[in-house]
Amino acid sequence: MIATLIALQDATKEAVMDRESVSLAHEIFENKDGWDEREFAQAIFSYSAHLTALTATLVLNAALTKSQLDEMISTMKEMDSMGKDITNE
Repeated sequence: MIATLIALQDATKEAVMDRESVSLAHEIFENKDGWDEREFAQAIFSYSAHLTALTATLVLNAALTKSQLDEMISTMKEMDSMGKDITNE
């Protein structure tokens, strides 16, 4: 359990320190004064979405084995297919 918690912490740290994450944060910091409110909000939203998606991906990889991850993806695809079947009927 401790190993899993450390892996989750490391995954989060890796996402925050990822080269693209740092680059996005740097761009926002450098340009914040030159952007209008809308541009700044879009940049913050893009950074947040990037960081969230990367963190979720890395945490999943840390918390689940490859077979568990494959099973989860398969189940998600099956549920998506069922949802499409239901809406088409």
